[in-house]
Amino acid sequence: MFEEHKLEHKQSGMVMLQTNIDDMNPEFCPYVSERLLSAGAHDVFWIPILMKKGRPGFLLNVLTHTKYLDAMETIIFEETTTLGMRYVWTECKRLERHSVEVATAWGIIRVKVGVMGGKTVQFAPEYADCEAAAKSYTVPLKMVYEAAKRGYHDLHPLPPRSP
Repeated sequence: MFEEHKLEHKQSGMVMLQTNIDDMNPEFCPYVSERLLSAGAHDVFWIPILMKKGRPGFLLNVLTHTKYLDAMETIIFEETTTLGMRYVWTECKRLERHSVEVATAWGIIRVKVGVMGGKTVQFAPEYADCEAAAKSYTVPLKMVYEAAKRGYHDLHPLPPRSP
């Protein structure tokens, strides 16, 4: 997690790089994503699309700060088959973020928590922790995930609703 994202804030100076790719081996996508994330991308995602003449392809989207723009361009042009890209200048709203550890029958699982205006508005068990516990104990992943959610609720019950 980026250290600067722990507190709720708006972040300017962001850019979404987009490029359509129709002639690249899809097995390369995870490798390209990891390179981009390691070089400073805040988010990387691929959307399946239909290109000209009905050819299947992908829309690669890379959210990054402008200070990483040169590095992102280099990786995209070196690692994909694209010949060009679009730039969408943007601003991001980010919630305060922290983790809470909860006990489950399969060990401690971290839960990501999102806070807005001092109020928890999102939480989700860490996938990697749930996956490791499920593999280690040979139990369904969804059981570990649900147990972690219940563990979080036990530590942080919802306040009663106002009438």
